[in-house]
Amino acid sequence: MVHPSGDDRILSFGDVVLRASDLEILRGPHYINDRIIEFCFKDIANDLPNDILLVPPSISFWIANCIGHESLKDAVGPLDLPSKKLVIFTINDNDDVAMAEGGQHWSLLVYDRAKDMFVHHDSMLGMNRPHAEQLYRRVKRFVDPTASFVEGSTPKQENGYDCGLYVVVIAGVIVRWHLQHAAASSDDEGYWISSVRSQVDGSTVNGMRKQILSRINQLRS
Repeated sequence: MVHPSGDDRILSFGDVVLRASDLEILRGPHYINDRIIEFCFKDIANDLPNDILLVPPSISFWIANCIGHESLKDAVGPLDLPSKKLVIFTINDNDDVAMAEGGQHWSLLVYDRAKDMFVHHDSMLGMNRPHAEQLYRRVKRFVDPTASFVEGSTPKQENGYDCGLYVVVIAGVIVRWHLQHAAASSDDEGYWISSVRSQVDGSTVNGMRKQILSRINQLRS
């Protein structure tokens, strides 16, 4: 990707490089990009057990769109999915694999091994479902071919640009829920849906921009 003149590198966090333009996106209101989501996922993943995996957006997108079984195996293999109890993927509606940072909407696809279920969380009422089902069909053979797919109840975003922030906030809620409740048996509504309903709303999501900026500044200093 070609960065505009003056778009300086401001932070390297693992293998994620954030630039000045990313700070401007976060100051918003703007649609957030895959670098910001990957940064947030890496930050959430710090100190998590190895059986929880947050897949970077670029990898999720490649798995959903790569051509050929061997290419798919090469993309999925390093993730070691059979060892994971919780896997979180991002979904993007970009249909052009040649277009970097394309698409206009983010959502979340979560695999819970305890329920053998993929749950799609979409803050635009299932707008990304076809893309989520495409990733589900490609990935389920690597975890369990019988795994089911469901739409998870998700608070609706209040504007046209906060979908990526909903992805970040919901991912954090699900990880915290899993750490607290994974050992407990659960019924249909016993998984994280109630936590998503109660903890995610427009105010929470709007505040996430400031939280991410604050975290970036903390790491820079």
